[in-house]
Amino acid sequence: MTPIEVASAVLVVAGAALAAVAGLGLLRFPDVLSRMHAATKPATLGLILVAAGTGLRLTTTGDLATLGLIVVLQLLTAPVGAHLVGRAVRRGAAAARSLDDVGSVAPEAGGGPGEPRGRGGPGDPVSPAGG
Repeated sequence: MTPIEVASAVLVVAGAALAAVAGLGLLRFPDVLSRMHAATKPATLGLILVAAGTGLRLTTTGDLATLGLIVVLQLLTAPVGAHLVGRAVRRGAAAARSLDDVGSVAPEAGGGPGEPRGRGGPGDPVSPAGG
């Protein structure tokens, strides 16, 4: 085996291992945000490693261009998809918290009925000032 073939095999196996770890993370992580991380970060890096290993063995320009297009599209779509999922989870959690808090009065909250029970800071999605 030539050094190029060895490097190609190592990259493909490492990429496949990262993709397998991403799949395992999807099954094992408890919440949506952790699963989202497992679905995007290692899977994208795994695809890049597999593409790099495959690219070492390809000789035609058309094949290399196709491989490059696959990598670019993956890099463009995975973060956007993860962002949209995270945003939906955050909005859904904020809506659920605000619906749960309406009409409940707790002494530690310091507010009356209908007032949110969050921290009240600018980063709190259920506070009147932030979101």
